[in-house]
Amino acid sequence: MTTPFALLLALSASLVSIVIGYYFRHLVALSQKGSIELEVKDVLLRAKEEAAAIKEKAQRELTQSEEKSERILAEAKEEQKRLQDTLLRDQDRFIKKEELLDTRQKDIDNEVSLLKERAEEIKQIKEKVIKERDLVTREVERLAGFNREEARALLLSQVEKQCEEDLYSRALKLEREGQAKLENRAKEILVASIHRLGNATVSDTMVTSVAIPSEDIKGKIIGKEGRNIKVFERAAGVELVIDDTPGIITISCFDPTRRQIARVALENLIADGRIQPVKIEEAITKATNEINQILRKKGEEAVYECGLLNIDERLIPIIGRLHFRTSYGQNVLQHSIEMAHISGVLAYELGADVNVAKAGALLHDIGKAVTHEVQGTHVEIGRRILQKFGVDERIIQAMQAHHEEYPYETVESIIVQVADAISGGRPGARRDTVENYLTRLADLESIAASFAGTDRVYAIQAGRELRVFVSPEIVSDMEAHNMARAIALRIEHELRYPGEIKVNIIRETRAITFAR
Repeated sequence: MTTPFALLLALSASLVSIVIGYYFRHLVALSQKGSIELEVKDVLLRAKEEAAAIKEKAQRELTQSEEKSERILAEAKEEQKRLQDTLLRDQDRFIKKEELLDTRQKDIDNEVSLLKERAEEIKQIKEKVIKERDLVTREVERLAGFNREEARALLLSQVEKQCEEDLYSRALKLEREGQAKLENRAKEILVASIHRLGNATVSDTMVTSVAIPSEDIKGKIIGKEGRNIKVFERAAGVELVIDDTPGIITISCFDPTRRQIARVALENLIADGRIQPVKIEEAITKATNEINQILRKKGEEAVYECGLLNIDERLIPIIGRLHFRTSYGQNVLQHSIEMAHISGVLAYELGADVNVAKAGALLHDIGKAVTHEVQGTHVEIGRRILQKFGVDERIIQAMQAHHEEYPYETVESIIVQVADAISGGRPGARRDTVENYLTRLADLESIAASFAGTDRVYAIQAGRELRVFVSPEIVSDMEAHNMARAIALRIEHELRYPGEIKVNIIRETRAITFAR
């Protein structure tokens, strides 16, 4: 009984617990339902308030937009009205201008018509005048017995004879005044250039002989059966002249550079005392290197002294080779440096390009460094060398005209030619042979004597002045002046000479009679 009762009691207790749990759960559900409904009502209330606020704001913004659109529309209407008024005013103004242009065009057309009528009248009058003038001219020619050309020639001839003296004196006066001013200015520039340079002008000759301490050295140089001298001449490219002249061995070669290499090598061999084929070849190789260094050093010194630091490096040894070349006894490199300084001064005084003038002067004789190695004149060879190394065309134009083989294309080319004449034409700068001197004098006299009316010709002042005596019966004063110019032009074109030559035409009229 006890166990079933316990089970029944437990079951009853479980049912009571379930009923009580369900009831409490129902109470909780009802409480939660009431709180949710309150929250929903609160949310709906807030939503209505926000909707009312948004509606009020939208209504306010709509009102503002309408006011703004009305204001913009009013402004647009005012602007449209203003533009219409402006357009109307411009249209009225254009109409008035068009009417004015039409009026002016009518006036111009009327004036053109009037001018055409007057031009036609003038043309008719001109034709009539020409016909009448031709009639009068033919009548005058018939009465005078001369035609127009004959009368004109006769009149000019008479006027020329009557006024020849006046014209000649006037021409001489103008020429003297202008020539005097030009000569004074030219002298000032040239004197300033020469004074600022101030280099020595003594003649320079290169040594081609070697002194020996004793005559025994000659035998060593010749060697057994001439072996040493043959090796030396073959290796150096020169000829040794060993004669009876005491204490001297002469080196003969047309190339001054090879001549200098041979001189240095021979001096070293003599100082060493051991003269044999192997030593000879070593000495010549060593001397070649020394001379090449000297050439480059001389080229660098020349470029630096002239202030031309943009010269191509490959040209510097070629410039240095001019140190061993002479022209009429004048060292070519020193002559080129001297010309560069003179050209720089002249270019500065004349407003030309100083660097171009100095470079053209320094490089003007660069063709002489390889004249015997390449066919052509030294000017043409120099042009090819400078073009090969990309030298500025203005510098080539400046150097190529110094012997007038090419025309003067720039002011700098004339400056280089003048500097060449100054440097080479000064007393003592160069020496000339007697044969060349006499030949130049004979050529000067023969050129002057070839002109008609020449009586006597004398070349004086070492060929720098030419005096020409003419016959007064054949050559007039005016013709003498023209004759002087013609002789000077022929001398410039046909002869080569340093400096300048003065041409004097002397015309004398002598009246001789005898009192008996």
